[in-house]
Amino acid sequence: MPPSLRHRFGHRIRELRLATGMNQEEFADRCGFARTYMSRIETGGANPSLDAIQTLADGLKIDLASLFKEI
Repeated sequence: MPPSLRHRFGHRIRELRLATGMNQEEFADRCGFARTYMSRIETGGANPSLDAIQTLADGLKIDLASLFKEI
């Protein structure tokens, strides 16, 4: 069975975060999220809202289309 969309999305967030050189805590702070919530997003344990997804894209300084590319 292929990974769920939440898991693929979380992997993409982690991949993009690492490419910026930020650790999880720094990125969570930039987004205004708790580090534990960021961890849950990256592991596919959380189902972020549309507003949270926009915040993640803004924190990565990319547009929404780029965030979902290759998912």
